[in-house]
Amino acid sequence: MEPDAPLRHPAAWPPAGGFYGSLVAIVTPFNDDLSVNFSKLTELVEWQIAEGTQGIVACGTTGEASTLDDDERLAVVAHIVKAVNKRIPVVAGTGSNNSRHSLHLSLAAEQAGANGLLLITPYYNKANDEGLYRHFKLVADHVRIPIIIYNIPGRTGLNIPIPVLKRLAQIAPIVAIKEAGGNMDYVLKIATEAPGLAILSGNDSQVVPILSIGGRGVISTAANVIPKAMADMCRVFASNAAAAMALQLQYAPLIESLFLEVNPIPVKAAMNALGWHVGGYRLPLYPMSEQNHALLMAELAKTGLSPQPAQSRKP
Repeated sequence: MEPDAPLRHPAAWPPAGGFYGSLVAIVTPFNDDLSVNFSKLTELVEWQIAEGTQGIVACGTTGEASTLDDDERLAVVAHIVKAVNKRIPVVAGTGSNNSRHSLHLSLAAEQAGANGLLLITPYYNKANDEGLYRHFKLVADHVRIPIIIYNIPGRTGLNIPIPVLKRLAQIAPIVAIKEAGGNMDYVLKIATEAPGLAILSGNDSQVVPILSIGGRGVISTAANVIPKAMADMCRVFASNAAAAMALQLQYAPLIESLFLEVNPIPVKAAMNALGWHVGGYRLPLYPMSEQNHALLMAELAKTGLSPQPAQSRKP
C-alpha cells in the first residue's frame, strides 16, 4: 500500500533531518559460521551510545550490506532500532543500483522504525543526469522519513553533478548528503549552490575541514574503534575549533591505517584485536595481508589502544 502524500522539505524536519555529530557506520558482526551475531550487535550499540555517538547507520559499506540478503539487512535494521529504543537516530542503508529494489528496502526499513535512510548513488549501471534525479526522487516520493544521499564516486564510478543536487535539495524528504569524494572544491560547491542539503563528511580524515564550511558532522567508520574521539571532534568544534582540529590531527595516522585495505576489512581487524570479536568477512572480502595487519596493530598501539584478552569484551 502506498503512503499518503509525503511531508515537504524543509519544514517537516529539523535541519539535516535531526542528524548531526558523529554517526557511526556500524559494522555487522558475524558468528563463526558468518551468520549475523545479533547479541554482539546489541553490545556494540550500547557501547556506542555510552561513548557519545549521536547516531547509528546500519547496513552501509562498513556494515557489509552488499553481502547481506534483504531479510538480513532488514533484520539488522530492526534489531538496532529495538536496541537503540529511540535514544539516538537510526539510519538504514537502503541504496541499490536498482531503483525499485531501493524503494522496496526503504519502505521496509521505514516500517521497521528507522529514523532515516542512506541512499548510495547507483553503481555499475550508473545513470545520466535525469535518471540519477529520478532514482532518488522515486524513493523520496514514497517515504516519510528523511533521506541522506550518499556520494562516493570511488565506489560507484559516478559523481553527482551539482545541478542534480540542486534539484534534489528541493524534494521531500531529501535533507542531507554524505560526501565521500574527497574533493573539497566539490564540497564547497554543495555548500554554496545547494544550501538546502546539510553536509555530512563521508571521510574520517576530513571531518573538521567539512565542519569548517558548515558541515553537520560525519558518518564514520573510525567511530567503530574510537567513538568518543569522533563524537568529541564534532561536539567541540563550534566552541573550540582548535581542540577539534587537535583531535583530527591526533587520530589522523590511525584513521589512515583503518583504510590500508578496502573498508571494512581493517576496521573489523582492529575491533577484533581490541576484544570486540565482531567476526570475519563474507567473500569477496578477505582478511588483511600480514604486512598491513602489522601496520594496523602498530598504529593501534601508538594510539594507546591495546589488544584485549580472548573473552568477550563488554561495554
